[in-house]
Amino acid sequence: MARGQGDKVKEGVTPCHFAALPLALYNSPMHIGIDARMLFYRMGGISQAVLHLLPALAALDGENRYTIFHSRQDGRSYLPSSPNFQRADLWTPCHHRLEPWSLSTELLPHRLDVLHSPDFIPPLWGGRRKIITVHDLNFIFYPEFLTRESLRYYAGGIQSAVRRADGIAVDSEATRQDMIERLGAPPEKVRTVLLAVNPIYEKAYGETAVTATLQKYNLPRGFILFVGTLEPRKNIPTLIRAYDLLRQETAVDVPLILVGGKGWIYDDVFATIDELGLRGHVRHLSGVFDEELAHLYHGAGVLVTPSFYEGFGLPALEAMYCGCPAVVSRRGSLPEIVGPEGLMVDDPKDTDAWADILRRVLTDDELRAGAIANGRIQAKTFTWEKTARQMLKLYRET
Repeated sequence: MARGQGDKVKEGVTPCHFAALPLALYNSPMHIGIDARMLFYRMGGISQAVLHLLPALAALDGENRYTIFHSRQDGRSYLPSSPNFQRADLWTPCHHRLEPWSLSTELLPHRLDVLHSPDFIPPLWGGRRKIITVHDLNFIFYPEFLTRESLRYYAGGIQSAVRRADGIAVDSEATRQDMIERLGAPPEKVRTVLLAVNPIYEKAYGETAVTATLQKYNLPRGFILFVGTLEPRKNIPTLIRAYDLLRQETAVDVPLILVGGKGWIYDDVFATIDELGLRGHVRHLSGVFDEELAHLYHGAGVLVTPSFYEGFGLPALEAMYCGCPAVVSRRGSLPEIVGPEGLMVDDPKDTDAWADILRRVLTDDELRAGAIANGRIQAKTFTWEKTARQMLKLYRET
């Protein structure tokens, strides 16, 4: 699938509210529903998480029955090849103003024991017990970074969602603490369920494959790489200014490559490039498929994530798997992703600090080798098997 588009998944990819009863009273397998409609609308981080969670659950759990809800418009299937998984189609679109009511009506006939809503907001009813995943609280910390529509959907419904949910999964301990402190969520209701990466980034790639992708995009080895949607919270203009400073004050002369789709309020990114006269040095790539992105990680000199806030931060983890040093801001979940030995900048707005750490990673061979070694060790602590075990535990114990 492509990174940087609101793409559909490529063909052939398979990867009234009732009070909850104590788990001991359930003697038969549970019927668990998982809302996978988001995969039809946008292949972002949430969709990636659902896509890889499903086969991990199938490998782990052959007892419970799963219904995976697809958009009726989606001709692809995300079902694992497991007999206890079935598909059901829904008419209701994601994030529609009538979603809480119409989705509830569609779900009722399925008589679910557990309904997992991976995109924050659950329906009003439709499952005996409701689990939601809250990926971040960006809409609380930085409401100015969202469109009015997104802010209305997330900020407008999150308090009600937290009250109605029987269990809440979050992608990091940082987000768990935010949920408790900012939204008053009961600590016992919120569980940290760490994510992992697409297995494609765990593979070893030969020099021939990496070189072919670099030639396709006309890139030298050792470039500076950013991966993510172009949106305000990613702090890309600061990265561009740091890159300009790096070029002015050092002998480093490699391009800065921005890989990701245009999200919202992204005009500042291109305005900054033009302001600094960097059109020939900063390039934007979209529609990059996962295997190509893995090649880019292998060919890059460093991956930079200067975000003001991240609920998880998949690019840093992907990069570490591929042997690419990751430099991140010390915000949100990112310190958890790179670990205590990771390379971090305390203040995301500190242009000098970003320029300095980029210079060190690109020119200090000992620092670079240590970052690569530490990153590989850290990356291997995140697995989809572990994610599935934690999520299944939440399904069972809520």
